Amino acid sequence: MGGKLFLIPSVIADNTAPTTIPEQVREIVKTTKYYLVENIRSARRFISSLKTGVIIEELHFEVLDKKTKHHVLQELFQPINKGENIGVISESGCPGVADPGALAVAYAHKNNIDVIPLVGPSSILMALMASGFNGQKFCFHGYIPIDKKDAAKTIKHLEKESLKNNQTQIFIETPFRNNQLLDVILNSCNPETKLCIAKEVSGSNEYIKTYTIQEWRKNKPALHKTPVVFLLYS
Repeated sequence: MGGKLFLIPSVIADNTAPTTIPEQVREIVKTTKYYLVENIRSARRFISSLKTGVIIEELHFEVLDKKTKHHVLQELFQPINKGENIGVISESGCPGVADPGALAVAYAHKNNIDVIPLVGPSSILMALMASGFNGQKFCFHGYIPIDKKDAAKTIKHLEKESLKNNQTQIFIETPFRNNQLLDVILNSCNPETKLCIAKEVSGSNEYIKTYTIQEWRKNKPALHKTPVVFLLYS
C-alpha cells in the first residue's frame, strides 16, 4: 500500500497555533516523517510550535516552491511509493490555495495517490466570511500587476465584473506594496463601490473593515508590511 498526501495548514499569524490549528493536524504530524514545504525553516518552526513531541531532526524536508520543476516531483514522491505519508506545508495558511503546493496535488491525482486536505486557517476564506459580500459568487485573482497603469486597469475591470456578475473580487499584494495598491483602488473605483480590507487575519492585530470607496478616502489605514486581503464588491 502506498502512502497518502496530506495537505497541512499552517498558521497565518505568529503564535496562533493553539487557537487556529485543529487537533487532527497535530495527530497527522505525529505520524508523518516526510514533508514538501515552501520554506524549510518556517516549516520546522511551525511543527515545533505544535508541541507534538516529534523530534524535528528525525524529519525529512524537501522544498516545493514556485521554482520546482514538474520532472522533480517523481523523486520528491519516492517516500509514498514506500508506504510513507507525505505532508505538504505552505508558508502561510492552506496548501494549494495561491500556493505552489498545487503542483504536488496535481501530481498525486495523476498518479492515483490519495489526497487528504486538513482543516485550518485560510486568510482568503476568512476575509470573505467577514466581508459581508457575496459568498456564493466570488473570484480570487492572486496578485495585481505592479505597474500603476496596469493595476488601475485591472482594478477597474474587476469592479465592472463585480457589478455585472454580482461577484466578490478578491486579491492580494506583497505587504510592502499594500499602501500603493490601496491608493490605486481608491483612485480608480467609483465612490459607492465597497471595499473590505482584511489585515493580519487571525492575528492579535486583526483588522477587518468594510466601507465604500468614498468612506475609505476619508480614513485611509496604514497597511505597510502587513499581510492584507482586499475584497471588492459593486
